[in-house]
Amino acid sequence: MPRSRRLPLVLLGAAVPVLLGNVDVASVSDDAIPVPAGIKAMLDAALASGNEGEVSTIVKYARLADPASADVVLAIAEKWRNDRAAERSKTIREASLFDLWSGRAEIGGYLTTGNSDTLGVTAVIDATREGLRWRHKFRAQVDYNENQGIATREHYLASYEPNFKFDDRLYAYGAAQYEGDRFLGYYDRYSASAGVGYSAIKSPAVRLDIELGPAFRHTYFTDQTVQSSAAARGTLAFNWRLLPGLSINQQGSAYVQRFNSTLSGTTALNARLIGPLSAQVSYNVQYESMPPIGSVSTDTTSRASLVYSF
Repeated sequence: MPRSRRLPLVLLGAAVPVLLGNVDVASVSDDAIPVPAGIKAMLDAALASGNEGEVSTIVKYARLADPASADVVLAIAEKWRNDRAAERSKTIREASLFDLWSGRAEIGGYLTTGNSDTLGVTAVIDATREGLRWRHKFRAQVDYNENQGIATREHYLASYEPNFKFDDRLYAYGAAQYEGDRFLGYYDRYSASAGVGYSAIKSPAVRLDIELGPAFRHTYFTDQTVQSSAAARGTLAFNWRLLPGLSINQQGSAYVQRFNSTLSGTTALNARLIGPLSAQVSYNVQYESMPPIGSVSTDTTSRASLVYSF
């Protein structure tokens, strides 16, 4: 760049802090200081996409490419973020109890080994509602199969978990869950827990949530015994977006108690097909440390499913 043109740009860049003074950068107009047309076009496209990651990337390199307009570019991005946050807060405050739910519905087939070796169908609904301070999570699952009118696989699960968010990562949780699986050795099992959760990793590509707290479980076993006991509960939820449209997730839970303890883990690979539809294959292992006589400790379930995201 010729010296005669470089000097005004340098002086302009040095003057930006003076021009802005103590004014909130989020309120500065995006044309207060000229931004090069190429940079402005890329920034406008990133803002229009609504993707926070793309906006941050464009802002980072735009500020390096043209230091003179660096603070103005940052002001435009900050105003966009603040406007989005304000609009989101307004939407959440005005939403009804039935609004803001997102999640997925899954239906497919499975193959089990262990206490039952059979093919069957499975249906799952996972739903989450994100509020300003509260998050609500609901899950329902049914695995069922019958052969010549006789059920050979019955597994039912329903759970509800409210979270109170202290900040962007730390939260308190409560959890209530019902399970029934006579092939695993119990007719009914009720669990309740409260504790603390933490989002150890929270990025666009990777997320890891960990929860830990005391629990209480009441189980009615197939040998007619009834067991009520305090326990410790821990869960792990890991999601990794390998590529756009391809992700892997791992869900793990443990109830550790004096008598029968339960360990469960599910690994799933999800590939987007078209629009909200995706295909998923998963593998689940559930271990009971002290099952009734006649039942084995470990059951596995392999599933292939069609998933609809909403």
